Amino acid sequence: MDSTTSRRMFLKSVAVAGSAAALPGATMARAADQEAQRPRRYRISCAAYSYRQYLPRGEQSAPETLFDFVDLCARWDCDATELTSYYFTATDPEYLFRLKRQAHGLGLAVNGTAVGNNFALPPGEALDREIANVKAWVDRALQMGAPAIRIFAGRAAEGLDREKAFGYVTDAIKRCCDYAGEHGVYLGIENHGYLTERAEDLLRIMDKVNHPWLGINLDTGNFVDRPYDNIALAAPKAVTCQVKIELRTEKGDGREPADLNRIVGILRKADYQGYLTLEYEGKEEPKTAIPMWLKRLTEAAAS
Repeated sequence: MDSTTSRRMFLKSVAVAGSAAALPGATMARAADQEAQRPRRYRISCAAYSYRQYLPRGEQSAPETLFDFVDLCARWDCDATELTSYYFTATDPEYLFRLKRQAHGLGLAVNGTAVGNNFALPPGEALDREIANVKAWVDRALQMGAPAIRIFAGRAAEGLDREKAFGYVTDAIKRCCDYAGEHGVYLGIENHGYLTERAEDLLRIMDKVNHPWLGINLDTGNFVDRPYDNIALAAPKAVTCQVKIELRTEKGDGREPADLNRIVGILRKADYQGYLTLEYEGKEEPKTAIPMWLKRLTEAAAS
C-alpha cells in the first residue's frame, strides 16, 4: 500500500468517525453494533524460518541475511516480520537497532522472535545456560520492540521420567516469565513435540506456571492429531499464532492441506488478538510459494 492510499484510508476513517459522532444515540448504537459484527481483519506476518534455506545459521553461510528477509516481508505486503533467533549474525544493540530501524522504515512491526531452548533438563549448569539464553533474548526482543518470544518445552532425554521433566520445564518457564514480565515481553510456549503434543498438554503447563506473561504460541501444524479441536482448545490462551499450510490428519496418520478459512474462524471465535504468522514448510520454492501463501492467508483473514 503506498502513502497516498494510506492517507486516503486514514481520512476516510476520520470522516466516518466524525459522522458517527453527529448521529442520534440510537443510530450510533446501531453503527457500533455493525462495527462489532464486522469480521476482525488479522494482521499478517511471516516467520524467518519460512526462508531458512537462504539465511545463515551459526557457522553456515548463506546468500542472504535477515535484512534481506525484512525487505521481502515489505515487498510481500506483510504487516510485520518474525525474526527467528537462529538467523541472527550478531546480537549487539547496534545490529538489533539496525533491524528495528529497517523494519520501521518499511512500515513493518517486529511481532516476535523465536528461540530453540531445551528446559527438559535437571537442575544444573546446562539448564542454567538455557534459562540465561532465553533471558538474553528477552532483552533483545525489548530492543527490537518485539512483544513476544516463542519458546519450547524441550526434548525427551533417555531415561528421564516425563513427570520429572514436566517439573523441570515448568520451573524454568516460571523463572523466565518472572524476568520477561519485568521487561514487558510475553513468552509463548509452542506445541512442539515432547510435553506439548496436544492442547491439553499446553494448558497443563499454563496452569502449573500460572503467570500473566506466559501464553501459548499456537502452531497450527504441530498437533499430533485432531488438529482443529486442538486449535480451538488452545486459541483462547494464544498470544502468537504460526500458521502452517499443512496439518496432521484427524487420526494423526498423515498430513493434509490446511483449511485457512476454518482456522481463522476458530481464532475469531476465541477472540484471538494477535498476528497470523506464516511459517512455511512446504516443498515448493520458498521465493514463489511464500508470497502465494501469504496472499491466501491475507484473503482468509479478511473474509
